[in-house]
Amino acid sequence: MRRASKKSLSSAATASAGPTKAVSKEVERIDQFFYTYADNSSVMIDPEGIETLCSHLEVPHTDVRILMLAWKMGCEKQGYFTLDEWRAGLKALRADSISKLKKAFPELVQEVTRPSNFQDFYIYAFRYCLTEDKKKCIEIPVACELLNLVLGLQFRPQVDKLSNYLKYQNDYKVINMDQWMGFMRFCNEINFPSLDNYDSDLAWPLILDNFVEWLRENKS
Repeated sequence: MRRASKKSLSSAATASAGPTKAVSKEVERIDQFFYTYADNSSVMIDPEGIETLCSHLEVPHTDVRILMLAWKMGCEKQGYFTLDEWRAGLKALRADSISKLKKAFPELVQEVTRPSNFQDFYIYAFRYCLTEDKKKCIEIPVACELLNLVLGLQFRPQVDKLSNYLKYQNDYKVINMDQWMGFMRFCNEINFPSLDNYDSDLAWPLILDNFVEWLRENKS
């Protein structure tokens, strides 16, 4: 068997090291980008750092794309980005600077709004707003803001009516995951504003039965 020459071994090693070196350089730039906004003591990007990031991105911190970014990173705690989360998300987006992150937003929006991803994002949005451990519900005002953020673009008439109802009613102070998922199913499946295919005998959360009853009573 012919042995590989030292020269060919050296060339192969250089070739294999090339992509690795490029990746490590990319991670280094992503890390530097992170430390631009991170708090020195916690080594996390905290709410203040996120506000600064948003101002550099020229988007409000309430913009749905910031929530999409948190989803892409797999962030666990609302208002905080860890270095590992930042690396995972920004490597996937190939973004190591403000200009590249801005350019990545349209692609990110496309990715999130694909039917195969949107339900995961919708569930994530709810869980992201559970600000305390073991918390299982979100307050009505938070639910209204979140509905507007994640469903408002696709289902504006339904979201407006649902938000009005949630603010009007007094039976519920909080929303749980089952109700939250019911809202998306309602928007996707029910003819609006006719509601002619809504059947309360099917397995809808009670809050949606009440919502439909309220809509029918208040039809102008």
